[in-house]
Amino acid sequence: MLADRVAFVVGVDTHADRHVLAVVDAAGVTRSVGSVAATRVGYRDALGYAHTEAPGARVWAVEGSGSYGAGLARFLIGQGERVREVERPARQGSRGRLKTDALDAERAARHVLQTGGAMPRVGEDTQALRVLLATRDGAVRARTAALNELRAAVITAPAELRERLDGLTQKTGDRLREAAQRLSRRPAR
Repeated sequence: MLADRVAFVVGVDTHADRHVLAVVDAAGVTRSVGSVAATRVGYRDALGYAHTEAPGARVWAVEGSGSYGAGLARFLIGQGERVREVERPARQGSRGRLKTDALDAERAARHVLQTGGAMPRVGEDTQALRVLLATRDGAVRARTAALNELRAAVITAPAELRERLDGLTQKTGDRLREAAQRLSRRPAR
């Protein structure tokens, strides 16, 4: 168990501007809670806080190491710290209203204490793949939006044009796009 190998877990609830840290000892008792800026200076402050509040063998439990916590996770790994990733909890119903950042940081620490956590996905290859997938998703959404606009234009087009394109609006979109391209190549009368 992780509790046998570390004296402390530093749980981190990450946000765009600030990160909240909770130091939990191996027995699961919260020792301290603090906050740092989500900047390079703040990352150094977080490490200094851990040196003071969690001396000795420790591991970090960082929520969202693929988003708001990515910079902190990379910094800590670069400093030789042990870092584990924690997924953000789903918030539903009244439980979502009972959330505080300090409680989330404590929950992250206790989760890693109990499960050992997962290795963060902060490597260069992972980040490059994340960018490629996001770009592809954006391109697919843009193509879909453009085809939807083209289909809507056909619906409101003059009858002569609408009849020529009839039936193409229900297809994959490629035939409608090709037909629209052929229309744009016609010389003006």
